[in-house]
Amino acid sequence: MKSNFKWTKRGLIFVPDHLHDDPGHDDPGHDDPGHDDHGHEWMSTHAQLPVVDTTIPSVLRIYFGTRDKQNRSVAAFVDVDPENPGRVIRAGDSPALGLGELGSFDDCGVIPSSIVNHGGRKFLYYVGVNTSTTVPYRYSIGLAESTDGGITFHRNGYGPVVERTFSEPHLCTAPCVLAGNPWRMWYVAGLGWEMADGKPEPLYNIRYTESPDGIAWTRPGRVAVEIKNQNEGGIGRPAVMVEDGLYRMWFSFRGRRDYRSNRTQTYRIGYAESGDGLEWDRRDEMAGIDISDAGWDSEMIAYPHVFRHREQTFMVYNGNGFGRSGFGYAVLETE
Repeated sequence: MKSNFKWTKRGLIFVPDHLHDDPGHDDPGHDDPGHDDHGHEWMSTHAQLPVVDTTIPSVLRIYFGTRDKQNRSVAAFVDVDPENPGRVIRAGDSPALGLGELGSFDDCGVIPSSIVNHGGRKFLYYVGVNTSTTVPYRYSIGLAESTDGGITFHRNGYGPVVERTFSEPHLCTAPCVLAGNPWRMWYVAGLGWEMADGKPEPLYNIRYTESPDGIAWTRPGRVAVEIKNQNEGGIGRPAVMVEDGLYRMWFSFRGRRDYRSNRTQTYRIGYAESGDGLEWDRRDEMAGIDISDAGWDSEMIAYPHVFRHREQTFMVYNGNGFGRSGFGYAVLETE
């Protein structure tokens, strides 16, 4: 078992223009050095669920979900300096992936969650959002592919690759996918909804599934990481790395009630590890990162993505407001 990790925060990378308070959908979350001044209508607020592609020449490309003034998410990206990831070189001038067609599983929102480079192809696994009547939203997992080096993506069909099922009837969201034989996915699955202060709130854990090709996924409903107790409401957005035969997972977890505004209940980042990617030992005390005393990530810290680049391990993550305050990064100092 490894000793506790230690992440050193390096600051905010990017936040869209025209920020404002926004109580919209908040789950697959200022200081402002990466503030964007282009003012695109489709990029009004939020930079949610950042995920990094390290294979683009000369840059690190960070995909994320951003919202228009109608609270609809699309996929966007910024390119940052690989020598200084806090420096934004360019922002995409149009969505990398827009809304799905009317009536489809992603016609209300698209949020990137996992990027896979395999066989010379780029696969983007994303959260598809529908609004709902009895609960605020429905989530499913979609797949898109790029043929222009990751500037734009097209859908691999009009339906989700992971959807609600007989045994997982509530929601499926925020996957982390590793290509291989088989392909492996850790994703968030709903345990149900409950009413809290007159409002429906979701409960969810992290589950595991496999695929021979990254498209057709078996659904045994296998739990990877479970909520700890009745006071915990959900575990979200797994980020899995494999090093020296050890599977490491960082994720976010939150309280069951009042997690939007009560600082003691908002998202924190947890940690688990496994010898096979199936059975996980949850050890949140090892995570090595927490909220700051002040600034953009002082109220919550959520939705990590962890990656290796040039002999270092990095984490990009969201802070306050489920991505409303943008995303920043940290560097792993001890392992």
